[in-house]
Amino acid sequence: MPFIIFAVGFVILIKGADYLVEGASAVAKRFGLSPLFIGLTIVAFGTSAPELFVNLIASVKGSAGIAIGNIVGSNIANILLILGVAAAIYPLKVKDSTVRKEIPLSFLAVVALLVAVNDFWVDGLAFNVLTRSDGLMLIFFFIIFLYYAFGIMAGGTGGDMSVKKHSQLISWVMIAGGLAALTVGGKLIVDNALIIAQNLHISDALVGLTLVAVGTSLPELATSAVAAYKKQADIAIGNIVGSNIFNIFWILGISSIIRPIAFSTDLNFDILVALLATVLLLAAFFIGKKHILERWQGYMFIILYALYISVLVYRG
Repeated sequence: MPFIIFAVGFVILIKGADYLVEGASAVAKRFGLSPLFIGLTIVAFGTSAPELFVNLIASVKGSAGIAIGNIVGSNIANILLILGVAAAIYPLKVKDSTVRKEIPLSFLAVVALLVAVNDFWVDGLAFNVLTRSDGLMLIFFFIIFLYYAFGIMAGGTGGDMSVKKHSQLISWVMIAGGLAALTVGGKLIVDNALIIAQNLHISDALVGLTLVAVGTSLPELATSAVAAYKKQADIAIGNIVGSNIFNIFWILGISSIIRPIAFSTDLNFDILVALLATVLLLAAFFIGKKHILERWQGYMFIILYALYISVLVYRG
């Protein structure tokens, strides 16, 4: 039964994100905001909303394993699984700025997290915790990222983006309904993830790294897969890189400000895997055809993700 409710929670969560994005985009369009601004802010928030709401609820409940495992697991799945699938559908060619600026910034996000959660290594303390001051540091990094994103908008790049038109009343109802669905879905997921972990005698961190992480990454999977099919590589990769930056700087920042998150050193392995995945993504654009993530590389990413999941299951 917990698995069924867990799955229902994901359906509610993802549908809520869809309604939130559609309603908010319609409101923004009505106020004359540019399509690029909508894409960089509202849609970026919408695809990461499942991770955000799951983490907020996990933080309030003190479920540190799910809170950090969800983000680290999502970032690994985003690169190895989702970009792997997208590249397998169609080779992804990206702009030079993505390789030189955005992917390195994603790498910096993982390094910042690794330093922030390892108080034993860095400060010689007897415990490891993502504190409120760490959270504020991550938020400051996120503000720098937003400044960079708005700089891109000022440069006039990014193209157009179609937004469905709705009446103002319908738009606000969609926003309210989307937020409500995200809250309900997030609570169902966290509550039943903890029950599943107890029933299977596994850690909540393992559930966060696998079931919760993959489930909350479904919006990114759908977006990148469709973008690859339509041969829109910048959207396919930009969606993932942006989501990974958003996940660490914004979501973990907010989560730790609400309640400091205790950190188990066992998760250092997974953070290092996220770091390695980011390095592999950067290296892939210089191996073979320059600035192109080829099909064979996509298949390699998927195989690496399967190996990672196998290690997690073995580790328990």
